[in-house]
Amino acid sequence: MCGIVGYIGTEQAAPIILDGLSKLEYRGYDSAGMAIFDGEKINTRKAVGRLKVLENLTHGGENMKGTSGIGHTRWATHGAPSDINSHPHMNNAGTIAVVHNGIIENYIPLKKKMQDKGYQFVSETDTEVLAHLLDYYYKGNPLEAITKVLHRVEGSYALGIMFADQPDKIFAARKDSPLIVGKSDNGSFIASDVPAILKYTRTVYYVDNQEVVELQQGSLRFFSVDEEEIEKQPVTIDWDANAAEKAGYEHFMLKEIYEQPKTINDTISPRIKDNDIVIEELNMSDEEIKEITKIHIVACGSAYHTGVTAKYVIEGLARIPVEVDVASEFRYRDPILQKGNMVIVISQSGETADTLAALRESRERGFKVLGIVNVVGSSIAREADSVMYTWAGPEIAVATTKAYSAQLTALYMLAMKFARVRGTIDQEKFAGMLTDLRCLPDQIELLLGQKEKIQHFANRYVGARDIFFIGRGIDYAISLEGSLKLKEISYIHSEAYAAGELKHGTISLIEDGTLVVALATQPDLFQKTISNMVEVKARGAFVMAVTIEGNKAIEKASDYVIYIPETNPYFTNSLAIIPLQLFSYYVAVGRGCDVDKPRNLAKSVTVE
Repeated sequence: MCGIVGYIGTEQAAPIILDGLSKLEYRGYDSAGMAIFDGEKINTRKAVGRLKVLENLTHGGENMKGTSGIGHTRWATHGAPSDINSHPHMNNAGTIAVVHNGIIENYIPLKKKMQDKGYQFVSETDTEVLAHLLDYYYKGNPLEAITKVLHRVEGSYALGIMFADQPDKIFAARKDSPLIVGKSDNGSFIASDVPAILKYTRTVYYVDNQEVVELQQGSLRFFSVDEEEIEKQPVTIDWDANAAEKAGYEHFMLKEIYEQPKTINDTISPRIKDNDIVIEELNMSDEEIKEITKIHIVACGSAYHTGVTAKYVIEGLARIPVEVDVASEFRYRDPILQKGNMVIVISQSGETADTLAALRESRERGFKVLGIVNVVGSSIAREADSVMYTWAGPEIAVATTKAYSAQLTALYMLAMKFARVRGTIDQEKFAGMLTDLRCLPDQIELLLGQKEKIQHFANRYVGARDIFFIGRGIDYAISLEGSLKLKEISYIHSEAYAAGELKHGTISLIEDGTLVVALATQPDLFQKTISNMVEVKARGAFVMAVTIEGNKAIEKASDYVIYIPETNPYFTNSLAIIPLQLFSYYVAVGRGCDVDKPRNLAKSVTVE
């Protein structure tokens, strides 16, 4: 969750570090800090609040001179947000500085051991124990001290480390928390994610678990936790640098909503060849696909919601049983995996801690795992047996939009591929679905053209206390994501329910004027959903319906209708979610919320 940036080179470090940290604000944080070596000593500055506070404190980094340093944005786990608890943390002599993303699970006994040896702790954090351990083991050889510490600690970490008597070096280490290093003509970098250093270099190296990196101005050296040197190959990042900028939009979220047609097209186009779906990265023969007896989809948050949709699509098209799990639940319920089962994990960042743990557990049990991820070279991408990239580009807003749409599209294609191979749909239906799939980007463009209409409606509900979303089948899956999008950026209480469950208790929450958003995109379920709409309307609800063009019968049961273009019923999530994203966005803007960086949330959840 935290953001780490480090630099050593020929330029002033502080402005580069502040700029890099600004590109990581989407990760979520409550305080920020830097440590810069000025030629004689390590100077630190820390500040609670937004990064702007630290920028003002240091005059944009101008009053912290030095060409090497490390910086950090903290998301509190151990100890409340405060200047003292902010990173970097230092040893008592002020000669070693550490920034840390992750959790040291055994920090309490380690802290007691160091206190018994006379070390003074000033913060409540687990990270400070690392600074004192490094001090304890340091005898002039940084690599030796770092590896000894890593052998002692349990948990997850991405680390940036400085030693005052090693002015020409900074160090990095990783276990279960994301970390990359980069190199340019002007220096070397460490960062939690690519956008932090994309302005300065496109040459990056992905740090694997339990590896240590020694960075100098003109060189990078990689070591195992046993101090054995490792050879690594660089990766060239081909992202458009402007993709991580707002490009004139008020918020990243709005920009990313508008990027969804391109995102879907980029995900579809490379995989449709000669009127067939070709997923080369799947690495499965037709025979292996025919032998699948069950699919387990594991994910968190919005990615989990794409899995709920995929259950309906895969079961309906390919006739393969699908079980969808929240990753944290999958980990701890001792899941039953049997011969013929396939595991699919979904994550935008490819670093989601619970999803990554589910992947590892599945592989330990001998099952192959397909990862559907957006970030090339991420942990899930490297550790899964096969990877299907979504090609959404950098997504900066915490609330996902375009990555969600790309994941849906990837799952549609996977379902269609399986159905075609297994012979559960004929060529005519398959060809019709391919046509509908190709039409999605243009249909989304049409829906985006309704933004003023949706904005006007959203303005009526900026003061809402409760909003409910209902639907059946795939519409229920759409409701889950629509509700999450609203609550996470507007802070309005919102819930999604399978419409048939209303009468089992939930309907008691409906009061005069309560907004109920009813999804009705599945023709076979229109009448059932309309009956649920009538039920809530009779109890005073104001009903906003989202349905397919031509379904005029719904107007009698609703107060406001948004029509989406007609498409294959399995693909309606990709269209219906667009007005719900815009509705959530404009409600949040109307309430004055920090849309791109909602309170208490992080883009990449790398701890449990």
